[in-house]
Amino acid sequence: MDSKAFGPGIVAAFAAFALSASAQTLPTPSHDYKSAPAGTYQIDPKHTGLIAHVPHLGFSYSIFRFTGVAGQLTWNPADPHADALSVTVDTTSIVTGPVQGFAEELQGEKYLNAVKFPTATFASTSFRPEGPTHGEVEGTLTLMGVTRPATFDVDLVGAGSFFKRQVIGVEATTTLDPKVYGLPPFIAGPIQLVIDTEFDMQPS
Repeated sequence: MDSKAFGPGIVAAFAAFALSASAQTLPTPSHDYKSAPAGTYQIDPKHTGLIAHVPHLGFSYSIFRFTGVAGQLTWNPADPHADALSVTVDTTSIVTGPVQGFAEELQGEKYLNAVKFPTATFASTSFRPEGPTHGEVEGTLTLMGVTRPATFDVDLVGAGSFFKRQVIGVEATTTLDPKVYGLPPFIAGPIQLVIDTEFDMQPS
Protein backbone atom coordinates (compact mmCIF):
# COMPACT_ATOMS: atom_id res chain seq x y z
CA MET A 1 0.00 0.00 0.00
CA ASP A 2 1.41 3.42 -0.96
CA SER A 3 1.90 5.52 2.18
CA LYS A 4 1.68 8.67 -0.01
CA ALA A 5 -2.07 8.07 -0.25
CA PHE A 6 -2.31 8.97 3.45
CA GLY A 7 -1.15 11.95 5.38
CA PRO A 8 1.97 11.55 7.57
CA GLY A 9 -0.17 11.84 10.71
CA ILE A 10 -2.32 8.85 9.75
CA VAL A 11 0.73 6.75 8.88
CA ALA A 12 2.38 7.60 12.21
CA ALA A 13 -0.79 6.78 14.16
CA PHE A 14 -1.14 3.42 12.40
CA ALA A 15 2.51 2.55 13.12
CA ALA A 16 2.09 3.45 16.78
CA PHE A 17 -1.01 1.28 17.03
CA ALA A 18 0.79 -1.68 15.43
CA LEU A 19 3.73 -1.34 17.82
CA SER A 20 1.39 -1.09 20.81
CA ALA A 21 -0.53 -4.22 19.77
CA SER A 22 2.64 -6.24 19.24
CA ALA A 23 3.93 -5.18 22.66
CA GLN A 24 0.86 -6.42 24.53
CA THR A 25 1.49 -9.38 26.78
CA LEU A 26 -0.82 -12.26 25.99
CA PRO A 27 -2.21 -14.25 28.93
CA THR A 28 -0.25 -17.33 29.96
CA PRO A 29 -2.59 -20.01 31.36
CA SER A 30 -1.47 -22.04 34.33
CA HIS A 31 -1.69 -25.83 34.29
CA ASP A 32 -2.30 -26.25 38.00
CA TYR A 33 -5.84 -26.08 39.37
CA LYS A 34 -4.53 -24.51 42.60
CA SER A 35 -3.67 -21.34 40.69
CA ALA A 36 -7.35 -20.52 40.18
CA PRO A 37 -8.47 -18.29 43.07
CA ALA A 38 -11.42 -19.23 45.26
CA GLY A 39 -14.77 -17.72 44.36
CA THR A 40 -17.95 -18.14 42.37
CA TYR A 41 -17.63 -18.83 38.64
CA GLN A 42 -20.20 -18.94 35.85
CA ILE A 43 -20.05 -20.91 32.60
CA ASP A 44 -19.22 -18.67 29.65
CA PRO A 45 -21.78 -19.73 27.01
CA LYS A 46 -19.69 -18.18 24.24
CA HIS A 47 -16.84 -20.57 25.03
CA THR A 48 -18.80 -23.72 25.80
CA GLY A 49 -19.62 -26.79 23.74
CA LEU A 50 -21.52 -29.88 24.83
CA ILE A 51 -21.18 -32.79 22.42
CA ALA A 52 -23.04 -36.13 22.54
CA HIS A 53 -21.52 -39.12 20.73
CA VAL A 54 -24.51 -41.40 20.09
CA PRO A 55 -24.06 -44.93 18.63
CA HIS A 56 -25.67 -45.32 15.20
CA LEU A 57 -26.78 -48.96 15.14
CA GLY A 58 -23.24 -50.15 15.84
CA PHE A 59 -21.84 -48.75 12.58
CA SER A 60 -20.70 -45.29 13.63
CA TYR A 61 -21.37 -42.44 16.02
CA SER A 62 -23.73 -39.57 15.38
CA ILE A 63 -22.48 -36.27 16.76
CA PHE A 64 -25.02 -33.94 18.35
CA ARG A 65 -24.36 -30.57 19.98
CA PHE A 66 -26.32 -28.72 22.66
CA THR A 67 -25.88 -24.95 22.50
CA GLY A 68 -27.90 -23.95 25.59
CA VAL A 69 -25.62 -24.65 28.56
CA ALA A 70 -25.51 -22.69 31.84
CA GLY A 71 -23.86 -23.42 35.15
CA GLN A 72 -22.22 -22.21 38.33
CA LEU A 73 -19.04 -23.37 40.06
CA THR A 74 -18.27 -22.64 43.69
CA TRP A 75 -14.51 -23.04 43.81
CA ASN A 76 -11.97 -23.38 46.61
CA PRO A 77 -8.70 -24.98 45.48
CA ALA A 78 -7.56 -25.39 49.09
CA ASP A 79 -10.63 -27.39 50.09
CA PRO A 80 -12.10 -29.63 47.35
CA HIS A 81 -14.84 -30.74 49.76
CA ALA A 82 -16.22 -27.20 49.59
CA ASP A 83 -16.44 -27.17 45.79
CA ALA A 84 -19.84 -27.39 44.11
CA LEU A 85 -20.99 -27.46 40.50
CA SER A 86 -24.44 -27.20 38.97
CA VAL A 87 -25.12 -27.32 35.21
CA THR A 88 -28.35 -26.96 33.25
CA VAL A 89 -28.74 -27.93 29.59
CA ASP A 90 -31.61 -26.77 27.38
CA THR A 91 -32.70 -29.98 25.61
CA THR A 92 -34.42 -27.94 22.89
CA SER A 93 -31.04 -26.50 21.89
CA ILE A 94 -29.86 -29.72 20.20
CA VAL A 95 -28.14 -29.29 16.82
CA THR A 96 -27.82 -32.31 14.55
CA GLY A 97 -26.04 -31.14 11.43
CA PRO A 98 -27.23 -31.31 7.81
CA VAL A 99 -30.25 -33.63 8.19
CA GLN A 100 -33.33 -31.45 7.83
CA GLY A 101 -35.86 -31.82 10.66
CA PHE A 102 -33.77 -34.31 12.66
CA ALA A 103 -33.23 -31.93 15.60
CA GLU A 104 -36.97 -31.43 15.90
CA GLU A 105 -37.51 -35.20 15.76
CA LEU A 106 -35.03 -35.76 18.58
CA GLN A 107 -36.87 -33.21 20.71
CA GLY A 108 -40.09 -35.23 20.33
CA GLU A 109 -41.73 -37.73 22.67
CA LYS A 110 -39.87 -40.71 21.16
CA TYR A 111 -36.49 -39.33 22.17
CA LEU A 112 -35.78 -36.37 24.52
CA ASN A 113 -39.43 -35.38 25.08
CA ALA A 114 -38.27 -31.78 25.39
CA VAL A 115 -41.77 -30.37 25.89
CA LYS A 116 -42.18 -32.36 29.10
CA PHE A 117 -38.49 -32.30 30.07
CA PRO A 118 -37.03 -29.03 28.71
CA THR A 119 -33.84 -29.28 30.74
CA ALA A 120 -31.23 -31.81 31.79
CA THR A 121 -29.17 -31.11 34.90
CA PHE A 122 -26.01 -32.17 36.70
CA ALA A 123 -25.36 -31.47 40.38
CA SER A 124 -22.03 -32.38 41.94
CA THR A 125 -21.65 -34.33 45.17
CA SER A 126 -17.82 -34.52 45.39
CA PHE A 127 -14.59 -33.35 43.76
CA ARG A 128 -11.57 -35.65 43.66
CA PRO A 129 -8.32 -34.05 42.40
CA GLU A 130 -5.83 -36.60 41.05
CA GLY A 131 -3.08 -34.22 40.04
CA PRO A 132 -2.58 -30.60 39.00
CA THR A 133 -4.52 -31.01 35.72
CA HIS A 134 -6.82 -33.98 36.28
CA GLY A 135 -9.56 -35.15 38.60
CA GLU A 136 -13.07 -36.54 38.88
CA VAL A 137 -16.35 -34.87 39.74
CA GLU A 138 -19.12 -37.12 41.02
CA GLY A 139 -22.75 -36.12 41.08
CA THR A 140 -26.22 -36.82 39.79
CA LEU A 141 -27.37 -36.46 36.20
CA THR A 142 -31.07 -35.89 35.53
CA LEU A 143 -32.37 -36.52 32.01
CA MET A 144 -35.99 -37.00 30.94
CA GLY A 145 -37.05 -37.02 34.59
CA VAL A 146 -34.64 -39.82 35.54
CA THR A 147 -31.84 -39.11 38.03
CA ARG A 148 -28.80 -41.37 38.21
CA PRO A 149 -25.20 -41.09 39.53
CA ALA A 150 -22.63 -39.82 37.05
CA THR A 151 -18.88 -39.27 37.18
CA PHE A 152 -17.07 -36.82 34.93
CA ASP A 153 -13.36 -37.17 34.15
CA VAL A 154 -12.10 -33.60 34.15
CA ASP A 155 -8.92 -32.23 32.55
CA LEU A 156 -7.79 -28.70 33.25
CA VAL A 157 -6.96 -26.96 29.97
CA GLY A 158 -5.83 -23.69 31.51
CA ALA A 159 -6.48 -21.35 34.44
CA GLY A 160 -5.48 -17.83 35.35
CA SER A 161 -5.98 -14.19 34.51
CA PHE A 162 -7.48 -13.49 31.10
CA PHE A 163 -7.56 -9.76 30.36
CA LYS A 164 -8.49 -8.70 33.91
CA ARG A 165 -10.80 -11.63 34.66
CA GLN A 166 -10.10 -15.00 36.22
CA VAL A 167 -10.87 -18.02 34.04
CA ILE A 168 -10.88 -21.80 34.52
CA GLY A 169 -11.02 -23.83 31.29
CA VAL A 170 -11.73 -27.55 31.38
CA GLU A 171 -12.74 -30.54 29.30
CA ALA A 172 -14.99 -33.08 31.02
CA THR A 173 -16.30 -36.44 29.78
CA THR A 174 -18.72 -39.08 31.00
CA THR A 175 -20.81 -41.91 29.57
CA LEU A 176 -24.43 -42.82 30.16
CA ASP A 177 -26.58 -45.85 29.48
CA PRO A 178 -29.40 -44.73 27.16
CA LYS A 179 -31.75 -47.49 28.35
CA VAL A 180 -31.57 -46.23 31.93
CA TYR A 181 -32.93 -42.86 30.81
CA GLY A 182 -35.70 -44.30 28.66
CA LEU A 183 -34.21 -43.73 25.24
CA PRO A 184 -35.18 -46.15 22.43
CA PRO A 185 -33.61 -49.62 22.67
CA PHE A 186 -31.94 -49.42 19.25
CA ILE A 187 -29.47 -46.96 20.82
CA ALA A 188 -27.61 -49.99 22.12
CA GLY A 189 -24.25 -48.68 23.27
CA PRO A 190 -23.23 -46.06 25.81
CA ILE A 191 -23.52 -42.37 24.93
CA GLN A 192 -20.43 -40.27 25.56
CA LEU A 193 -20.88 -36.68 26.69
CA VAL A 194 -17.99 -34.24 26.23
CA ILE A 195 -18.12 -30.68 27.51
CA ASP A 196 -15.48 -28.06 26.81
CA THR A 197 -16.03 -24.87 28.73
CA GLU A 198 -14.61 -21.79 30.37
CA PHE A 199 -15.76 -20.63 33.79
CA ASP A 200 -15.54 -16.88 34.46
CA MET A 201 -15.06 -15.66 38.03
CA GLN A 202 -17.89 -13.40 39.20
CA PRO A 203 -17.35 -10.14 41.10
CA SER A 204 -17.56 -10.62 44.85
